[in-house]
Amino acid sequence: MPHFSSATIKPLTRRWAQVALGATAAVAGAAFLPATALASHSQVAIIQDASDLGNAPAAMQQFRQLGASTVRVVVPWQQVAPSANSKKKPRFNATDPNAYPAANWAPFDNVVRAAQQDGLKIDFTVTGGAPRWAEANPPKAANANAAFFAWKPNDADYGQFVRAVGTRYDGHFKPKGASTTLPAVRFWAIFNEPNFGQDLGPQASNDSTVATGPMLYRGLVNAGWSALRASGHRHDTILIGEFAAQGFEPGRYPKKSGGLPGNFGQTRPLLFIRDLYCVDSSYHELRGATARAIGCPTTAAASRRFRSQNPGLFNASGVSDHPYPQAESPVSRAGNKVDYAKFQDLGNLERTLDRVNGAYGSRKHYVVYNTEYGYITNPPHRGYVSPATAASYINWAEYLSWKQSRVASTMQYLLDDPPASTGVYAGFASGLYFSDGQPKATLGAYEMPLYLPKTSLRHGQSAEVWGEARPARAMAADSHQRQSVQIQFQRSGRGAWQTVSTQHNNGYFDTHVRFPTGGNVRLAYTYPTTDPFLPVGVGGTTLYSRTVKIS
Repeated sequence: MPHFSSATIKPLTRRWAQVALGATAAVAGAAFLPATALASHSQVAIIQDASDLGNAPAAMQQFRQLGASTVRVVVPWQQVAPSANSKKKPRFNATDPNAYPAANWAPFDNVVRAAQQDGLKIDFTVTGGAPRWAEANPPKAANANAAFFAWKPNDADYGQFVRAVGTRYDGHFKPKGASTTLPAVRFWAIFNEPNFGQDLGPQASNDSTVATGPMLYRGLVNAGWSALRASGHRHDTILIGEFAAQGFEPGRYPKKSGGLPGNFGQTRPLLFIRDLYCVDSSYHELRGATARAIGCPTTAAASRRFRSQNPGLFNASGVSDHPYPQAESPVSRAGNKVDYAKFQDLGNLERTLDRVNGAYGSRKHYVVYNTEYGYITNPPHRGYVSPATAASYINWAEYLSWKQSRVASTMQYLLDDPPASTGVYAGFASGLYFSDGQPKATLGAYEMPLYLPKTSLRHGQSAEVWGEARPARAMAADSHQRQSVQIQFQRSGRGAWQTVSTQHNNGYFDTHVRFPTGGNVRLAYTYPTTDPFLPVGVGGTTLYSRTVKIS
C-alpha cells in the first residue's frame, strides 16, 4: 500500500485505541433526535477507504457499483509539503501548486481523475499533520512527530497550503507535462478532528486549564475559509468541524479542569464548539481573563466584530461530525456523557450550533454532515457487535438520519477491514468486507438499506417499509432508465420468495405493505444491462438486502 493511502485510516485507528471495548444495551425510541419534517430524502451517500489512494480507478469503480455518490479523501499537509521534516521553511511560493513536489500531488490527481471517470464527487478534508517548519516545537511524546499531527500550526502557512490545493483543483489547472486540466473539487472540509489532541495540539494548556484547541482551530478556519474563497471555490460546499464525537480526558484532568483533556486527549465536541465561538455554558459571551486566554473578545464592542472577523464560523455550508456510537445502537443512551456528539446526540449538536450562532445575532441553522461512521464487528474484534447486528444498526441509523431535515449525509467508513498484520489498529474493523476479502452482512445492508420501524403487527395491519437500492440513483442517471426495487416476502420464513410490491424509485422510498402472515421481508434490485460505468458481468445481476423477520 502506498505511503499516502495509510493516512486516511490513521485518525480512526488512533481513536479505536482510546475507546473502551464492550457492547451496551439498546434503548428503544429516538426522542433525543429533533422532530422535523421528512426533508432529508436526498442525503449525500459518502464513503471512505484507504484503497482510494492506492488504486484509484479500481476503488472508484467499486464505490460507484455500491451506489456511493461522494468519496471522502483526507489531504495531509505534511505529506504534500516540501522539506516537511525540516524545522527550516524552504524558500518557495506556498500558494503555487507547481512549487510542491509533483510526486506528492500524484495520488490526489489520480483520485480526482478516476472519480470524474466514474461520475463520483470528491470531498477533500485538508488537514494536518503540519510540516515541521509550520508548527511550534512539540513536546516529547510518542505521537508528536507523526505525519497526521500538528502542534500549534501556523495559520498563515496552513492558509497558503489550502490556497495551493484549491488552485490545483479549481477545474482550470493543468499540471506541468499534462495534456488536460484536472477536474474540479467542489466539496471541502477544513481540518480533521480539531478537538482530538492527536490531530491538533495542545487541546488544553496551563495544566489543562486553558482551552487552546478551539483557539487554534478558529485561526485555521479563518485561514482555510479565505484560501478556498480566493482560489475559485466561493460557491462550493465548505464544511467546518469534522469533530470527533466523544471526549477523552486522561489522568487527573477531569477533576481539575472540568473536562479539558490536556495536550493529546479529546475535547468533548460541544464544549469545544462553545469555546470556539467564545461563549460559556449558558451561551453568554466570555469576558475577562478567560476570554483573553483563548483569543476571544474581552469587551462588548469587540464581540460585535467577532462575527465579521470569523466568516468561516458563520457562513460555512455546514458542520461535519463523526458520530460513531461504537457498540451501541443508534438510539442507545447507555454510557453517553454531557457534550458528546455521537449519533444519538445529533439533536444536541444542532441546538448547540443554533445557540452559538444566536449569541451573535446570527439565525444560521447549520445542517450536519455525517462524514465518518461505521460499526466495528465481532468477528474480528471481540467486544463489539456481530456483523448481522451491525447491518441492522446501519440501516436503522440511515432511516433515522433520513427523517431529519438537518442531517445532510449518510456515511460508510471503511470498505475493507484493516489487515490483521497492522496489529492493534486492525481493531477498527468497520468495513463491508473482512480483511481477507469476504463480504460481511453489512455489505448487503449498505447496498440495499431496509428498515421496518415495527416488525410485530396485528392481523391485517400494514407495515411501514423504508429502503433504497443505493446504486439505483446513479444507475438511473447513467442508463436513462427508470429503476425498480422489489419488496419481497417469504411466508412463514421458508420456501419461495414472492414480490409483493414494486417501487419505481431512483432513491429512498417509504411505503406501507400489508403482509398476509408472519415471515421474512427483503428488497431485490437488478443492475441495468446498459450502464456504461459498470464492470463487465455486473449488468443484469441482482442484489438483495438483509432479511427482516416480521411476526
